[in-house]
Amino acid sequence: MKMGGAMNYKNKMMLLVISAVFGLGLAGQVAAGAADGGKPLMLADVSSANTFNLNLKKAKNPNAPPWEDGIHDTANEATFNLQPPLEAYKGLPKTSFGNHVDWVKALDQGLIKPRWDRLDSNEEPFVMDLDIVRPVKASVPDVVFPHRQHTEWLLCSNCHPAIFIPQKGANQINMSAILLGKKCGVCHGKVSFPVETKTCKKCHSKPKPADWKPPLSEATLKNPWK
Repeated sequence: MKMGGAMNYKNKMMLLVISAVFGLGLAGQVAAGAADGGKPLMLADVSSANTFNLNLKKAKNPNAPPWEDGIHDTANEATFNLQPPLEAYKGLPKTSFGNHVDWVKALDQGLIKPRWDRLDSNEEPFVMDLDIVRPVKASVPDVVFPHRQHTEWLLCSNCHPAIFIPQKGANQINMSAILLGKKCGVCHGKVSFPVETKTCKKCHSKPKPADWKPPLSEATLKNPWK
């Protein structure tokens, strides 16, 4: 790529790519325009393009006390009266991710009993014991969604119909949407266990059949030369 003369559009774009890959930043990218002796190239506003990565960012201290967690209002004196998580979680089963508590196991063992109604402690939950299996086209295990563990905590209206339409085939779910904080990502990664490599098997839990083969694409099926 010649730098002495004027740069054509292809070389400008190549320099932009090199700048992005090697971290030259905005200055290096604008230089692509300046080197041509003309106006700097207009760059798209991508300031919020990767905000979904916050869903994968691990907290330095997932169980910080309320006055240090960055969530509670330290100007409110009542914040300092709240019990620190590490004290509240004593005796609960552990995990290696999230806030390091296996909440479903704690629920199954009767160690905790979430209040179903904020005002009436005697109100019983409406539990739906139904697993939904979502086949995955890739070679990873299929997804099993357990209604029981969710409905022991939540009303059906927390998810239906705003997040998930309660109808077979009506919901398109993929990891990109989840990482962007949609679908399952509305809760997971925020108030439920996070989306990370350690938690893949919690959802992708049904192995493929022994005779499973990856499905052929529509283009392959229509290809007369195969």
